[in-house]
Amino acid sequence: MQQTNATPPSAKVVSVQDDLVEIQLDANSTQRLMKNEVIYICPKTENEQPVWLKAEVLRVRHNCADAQVYESTHGVAVGDPVVQTGQMLSVTLGPGLLGQVFDGLQTPLPELASQFGTFLPRGVQLSALNQRKKWAFTPTAKAGSTMRAGDAIGTIQEGKILHKIMLPFHWRGSFKLEWIQEGAFTVTDVVARVSDPNNRTHDVTLSQSWPVRKPLNQALVKGNSTQRLYPTDPLLTGQRLIDTFFPIARGGTACIPGPFGAGKTVLQNLISRYADVDVVIIVACGERAGEVVETITEFPQLPDPQGNGSLMDRTIIICNTSSMPVAAREASIYTGITVGEYYQQMGLDVLIIADSTSRWAQAMRETSGRLEEIPGEEGFPAYLESSIKSVYERAGSFKTNDGTHGSLTLIGTVSPAGGNFDEPVTQATLATVKCFLGLSSERAYKRFYPAVDPLNSWSRYREQLDEWFDEHQQSGWSDSVEHVIALIKNGQAVLEMMQVTGEDGVTLEDFVQYLKGLFVDMVYLQQDAFDPVDAACSLDRQKQLFNLILEYVDCDYSFADKQEARQYFTALTGKFKNLNYTKESTPTYRQLLDALQTRKG
Repeated sequence: MQQTNATPPSAKVVSVQDDLVEIQLDANSTQRLMKNEVIYICPKTENEQPVWLKAEVLRVRHNCADAQVYESTHGVAVGDPVVQTGQMLSVTLGPGLLGQVFDGLQTPLPELASQFGTFLPRGVQLSALNQRKKWAFTPTAKAGSTMRAGDAIGTIQEGKILHKIMLPFHWRGSFKLEWIQEGAFTVTDVVARVSDPNNRTHDVTLSQSWPVRKPLNQALVKGNSTQRLYPTDPLLTGQRLIDTFFPIARGGTACIPGPFGAGKTVLQNLISRYADVDVVIIVACGERAGEVVETITEFPQLPDPQGNGSLMDRTIIICNTSSMPVAAREASIYTGITVGEYYQQMGLDVLIIADSTSRWAQAMRETSGRLEEIPGEEGFPAYLESSIKSVYERAGSFKTNDGTHGSLTLIGTVSPAGGNFDEPVTQATLATVKCFLGLSSERAYKRFYPAVDPLNSWSRYREQLDEWFDEHQQSGWSDSVEHVIALIKNGQAVLEMMQVTGEDGVTLEDFVQYLKGLFVDMVYLQQDAFDPVDAACSLDRQKQLFNLILEYVDCDYSFADKQEARQYFTALTGKFKNLNYTKESTPTYRQLLDALQTRKG
């Protein structure tokens, strides 16, 4: 259906520049312009059918404002009427979000395609949630209870997730629950009614809305009904290189920068597939349509590693490809984070993967240029760093209203041109996140995947999580990890020396150090993303493999020459590779493990 609005126009278009439109309030208008307000522009069309184009106010100057239009401005002319909504850009929150594919404005793309085909008309607005589907609602609060914003009044089983229905987050003060009913309802049906201290009543439905640019739990934290916690446990991804050497805290932030072809897409898909979280939100921001289509078609076919069903059952995809409007691309990350905060407030662990924040920053640069703002480095807006910080700061670990713990972990990929990590977006991101997984084109060309460079990457969470690893892995785990990292660095130093002098220019002892570092790289850092066993490695298996490798590299060897050393470590690498490709529960795995332990002895 097309947008209709009974509100009379209060402004008009005074200039148009691509998707940027300047509007001016009518002389007799009593309304005020507000930054981030949603407005609708109605251009004249050939068939005289009104088309309402959604836009957002970016900058207000007295009775004029600049607004970015989320669709093509073809046909928009000076004098076209503008309707103000008085509301900021918001998303609808409620049951039915999981398993869906939205654009950056939370329009359900499959529903849009089924109604209008491949080529979508302008000005079409669809509800984000299914308005006809009924959900079985079970109350958890009793009439007469005193409640606050964010308190759960009941639950709905949304697939595998127990979806909590909470009082709207924007309400202030305490409320008395007058009545509540059980049954099957749509997202717009009234399921409860509350009254405030002034005896005014308010209806509660299964859905609510929230402005995307405002942190959802900000007011709850200020009111002490929700608490921000210090992250104390890691987000386990199944990737040995990340979990062991560069851990990401649950509720933390990380970035994966890398050049084209270094394996960002494969790595982020592996993390989203095997990460120990309840809900995964993938924000495809400005990426090529082919990659997005692959994700959309692949995820429903993949089994969920956490149990029965499809991986898509606990995944939400928000996509704005490079062929979609720039303005909607800029809004997509905020949409994804707001939806993630909603599920996090239920006490769930949420993972958001934003691919890529470079395209998002480029959208900001394009909009900033049209606004004629003073540019910063490489033409990006001067507020680039603060914008990036404001996005990543919305991640965190929280104790919610009912005492449950929820988290939102945010991992952003960065696509610097030519793999230049000194460009503004990468540098601003590195100054914000606490885990840096830098992809190397050199490792990618060698087929060393994941191509995360162990010498350039870092994690500030490692010391923060020392206590957890000492308790759940083994005492002194972090010291052992530091020891192996030092071994890899020594091996790399010897390799660089050999590139100048050749093998004859280094001693046998140094050559063995190089082979040990290469051995660790080949059998522990590298994983086969397309092998059903090696694609993900459990924490217990990581511990067993790491300790076995540690015993081998700490041995003192007496080789006759470098050829003998090379042959020994080549054969040893093959044995460990076979072990990595074998399921733990099989007799073959036990045989390979016993052989390695015997051979070591």
